[in-house]
Amino acid sequence: MTHVFVLVILIGGNVYSQDMHFWDIERCNYFAASVSKRYGNHKSYVPAEHMVISYCKPVLVDPNKVLVYN
Repeated sequence: MTHVFVLVILIGGNVYSQDMHFWDIERCNYFAASVSKRYGNHKSYVPAEHMVISYCKPVLVDPNKVLVYN
């Protein structure tokens, strides 16, 4: 077992994905920023069901059973 970082994506407050694992937090954060960049930080109205939140969190996995990206 080893610690890696999982990319968590929420759309409309519901977990959409949490199955992408990364060895490096910087790589994970790159994808987290890219996923949620879609609407940016504009002052326009974004419906709640389209709000995207993404972040990385450390998890303990077996790298022999889980695909971990470089």
